[in-house]
Amino acid sequence: MPRSDRDSAESIESTASVESRHATDSAAAGPWSARRRSVAVAVGRPEVGQVWIGGGHPVVVQSMTNTSTADVAATVAQVKALAHAGSELVRITVNHEEAARAVPEIVHQLRQEGVTVPIAGDFHYNGHLLLTRYPRCAQALDKYRINPGNVGTGVHRDDNFAAIVRIAIDQGKPVRIGVNWGSLDQELLTSLMNENARRPRPLTAPQVVLEAMVESALRSAERAENLGLPHDRIVLSAKVSDVSDLVTVYRKIAARCDYPLHLGLTEAGMGTKGIVNSTAGLAILLAEGIGDTIRVSLTPAPGRSRTEEVEVAQSILQAMGLRAFLPQVTSCPGCGRTTNTFFQELTARVQEHIRQQMPRWRSQYPGVEELQVAVMGCVVNGPGESRHANIGISLPGTFEEPRAPVYVDGQLYRTLRGERVADEFLAILDEYVERRYGHGASVTSSQGES
Repeated sequence: MPRSDRDSAESIESTASVESRHATDSAAAGPWSARRRSVAVAVGRPEVGQVWIGGGHPVVVQSMTNTSTADVAATVAQVKALAHAGSELVRITVNHEEAARAVPEIVHQLRQEGVTVPIAGDFHYNGHLLLTRYPRCAQALDKYRINPGNVGTGVHRDDNFAAIVRIAIDQGKPVRIGVNWGSLDQELLTSLMNENARRPRPLTAPQVVLEAMVESALRSAERAENLGLPHDRIVLSAKVSDVSDLVTVYRKIAARCDYPLHLGLTEAGMGTKGIVNSTAGLAILLAEGIGDTIRVSLTPAPGRSRTEEVEVAQSILQAMGLRAFLPQVTSCPGCGRTTNTFFQELTARVQEHIRQQMPRWRSQYPGVEELQVAVMGCVVNGPGESRHANIGISLPGTFEEPRAPVYVDGQLYRTLRGERVADEFLAILDEYVERRYGHGASVTSSQGES
């Protein structure tokens, strides 16, 4: 049975001490703490493409389409693009009957085209009806997302929630119980606000809202388990759009359960603001060992690809050393010593070359994701940074001799001159990848100057 309001009030008071212990443990382990212990949840079928969330598995990158799910062709195309960009789980909206009818065909076409990424269905308001009326939709999806704040009110809320959970049990599907502060269970919030008002030292209203989010997630998970959903088929999230509140609410929920946690700001925003806010919030939690799967909910700028959110999520994890997805290119910002734009153009060309080559490199050269490349613009830091990388080039700055030494594994490999510096460096890069990450080959790093 759900906890009583009195138990909830006690949990408000006790959370601070639990969080304090959690913070102390994190600090003792250093800035990048050991991963929080959680159960492992399998998403998808092993014979098609299974992803594990939690249980010490690598942090999973996921994304969500913004096509009309009823438009099969558009949704298939966007899922393919997201999967190709590196999304390891893709969520689609299932908001009406046409969408529910389209889901089996979407999944069928994806599998026929060799796209194995698990597909999660996002349900609000009418999920209990759609999953009941369209069993082929329920079967085709690999995971369901339920928002306990909008499955209904009163007895209908419990019945509707139970209907979705029972279908998940029958179909053997995991469920993410995803709480959002914009659609929080108002009955629960009112109850906690009333209880808080009777306390000698009441919390602030925003503090009670965050506690209500944690309670909503934990109570819903408890109810799902009471209905028969296995403990290892539940993922939790509690999303807000403010960075400090995101950190607070996930610290609370992490201290009180061992379910895997899905991290993300619910509305990160557009462009630089969305990227910075997402990075600030997720990096703090990931550094504390909190988080088992992430999504960066960027508002795409007009004309920009939906895949940008995948690239940002990957970049966050790679910058923190938690995952490796693409070779990293170090480049200087430029200054008065670099008045020409060549080093910027070469940096852009190298990055684009790597992105284009990665589908082939990834399959042929295991470990190439950890490659470090440097493109530097002058003699001040150029040679040093180039030596620190696996392969680097130090371009001449303003008034410097027109020569560009290339370093491989810390040693001078060759010096480039003339109009074909860019082409020659890319050729050296390709050769290095083949020799370093090919079948048992190794790079010879001392050719001397030419």
